[in-house]
Amino acid sequence: MLLQGKKIVLGISGSIAAYKAPELVRQLVKKGAEVQVILTEGGQQFVTPLALTTVSRREVMLSMTDNSQWHNHVALGLWADLFIIAPCSANLLGKMANGLCDNMLLATYLSARCETAIAPAMDLDMWQHPAVQHNISRLKANGNYIIDPETGELASGLTGQGRMAAPENIVSWAERYFYQQRPPLQTALVTAGPTYEPIDPVRFIGNHSTGKMGIALAEALADAGYSVRLVLGPSSCSTRHPGIETIPVTDAASMYEACHRYFPQAEIAVLAAAVADFTPVSVAEQKIKKGTDETMQLHLAQTRDILASLGKIKTGTQKLVGFALETHDALDNARAKLERKQADYIVLNTLQDAGAGFGHDTNKVTILSRQGTVTELPLQSKKDIARAIVNHILIS
Repeated sequence: MLLQGKKIVLGISGSIAAYKAPELVRQLVKKGAEVQVILTEGGQQFVTPLALTTVSRREVMLSMTDNSQWHNHVALGLWADLFIIAPCSANLLGKMANGLCDNMLLATYLSARCETAIAPAMDLDMWQHPAVQHNISRLKANGNYIIDPETGELASGLTGQGRMAAPENIVSWAERYFYQQRPPLQTALVTAGPTYEPIDPVRFIGNHSTGKMGIALAEALADAGYSVRLVLGPSSCSTRHPGIETIPVTDAASMYEACHRYFPQAEIAVLAAAVADFTPVSVAEQKIKKGTDETMQLHLAQTRDILASLGKIKTGTQKLVGFALETHDALDNARAKLERKQADYIVLNTLQDAGAGFGHDTNKVTILSRQGTVTELPLQSKKDIARAIVNHILIS
């Protein structure tokens, strides 16, 4: 995980949005971060130190001294990998922009050597005021990141921009920040979802794939340190992982072209998409109407085989992984596909296994390798299956 072991100082100022702070802390900690909270006197009017201590598992810092103990703001500034101030009120924003220092939060901000991300929170007209925008510009010029406030209903009852970014969006910002600090990464190509082969402007030939398995594989590879290109067919599922670039496609032809465009740069390619084997020879320009005939003939042609075509051009340093969904003679068919397509691995699943296949959040697979090994993975969540597949590929 991108936040695992990261040391984050979270400053909370006097804004009604402070009520969201415990949830922000909870999400950061869940992602593996160590979070030290600094709560200003104004912030204490909206959220209690006890709540923040409970979710952060660290004593909250309230001032330069607590119970005759001095808090070393310099040491805390050196400890942090990232300083997040959320919410940041208009008052605190102005003090930061002008280098003022009258509390623990500001003293730590001026001492910190790490980057600072500021999530402002205030009413619409306050956010738009020239003085506030001047302070924002000055803070940006000083190298601070601004996590822009979101638009919606505000505490005043007005609707507009001003409310603090949602906790999950602040966490996503932090993940993107740390992802960008990584050294250059190896690249991976993943396909996911179905393809839709058009019959006319209204109808298409498709399948029941949701893309969940392929997306889970893309996320597992990104978590393992790869820069991932995800070629995704039509799907209601998506990913917000900062290490994944999604390339949307619709039909087998566009998926073929995308794979051949990005495969040469990839160290690993995992083809988990359910690509149509056949496509209409021609597509009607207008919607096909019912006629007097009770049947209709539809002429189909084979689509180009993406896995086989990549198997022919892959280099000795690339790993190519295909998927096989079988209904009978599963192992024999998967072995034949492994050889015929010149893949390094085939991940086999069948529709015979309860809880596996299309639409489920779980899966059960068997991994076959060119070395002849057969590894069975029991029924578990698709995210766990994806991590197990990636670990198997990387260490074998």
